[in-house]
Amino acid sequence: MTEFSIRLANRPGQLAKLARLLADASISVEAFAAVADNGESHVRLIVDSPFRTRRALSAADLDFVERDVLDTFLPRGTAALAHMAENLASSGVNIDSMYVLHSNAEGHHFAVTVDDADIANEALAG
Repeated sequence: MTEFSIRLANRPGQLAKLARLLADASISVEAFAAVADNGESHVRLIVDSPFRTRRALSAADLDFVERDVLDTFLPRGTAALAHMAENLASSGVNIDSMYVLHSNAEGHHFAVTVDDADIANEALAG
């Protein structure tokens, strides 16, 4: 999976323009997060087609950062989240973003971006 991180002005219509751009390019958003901070909106997307997304964002002259996403499942409860975060921290890995893709009775399916995916994969596997 690939995450696109885009900064927009935090004002009415900016998210609507981004959504229209993606819709017009037939891009399906699989996961989405947005947070406003100091006059900017930080939008993070996981999409069905990184190629089409990259092309659409570039054509619209939008700056973006592209990152690989780790796909992980954690059992319910904060102990599992704490254990995962501790494993990554003790391996020297910094979490850049993390959000829930979906939940069920057993736990939560997370998308995670980190500063070193190779080390993170080893830490999560162990």
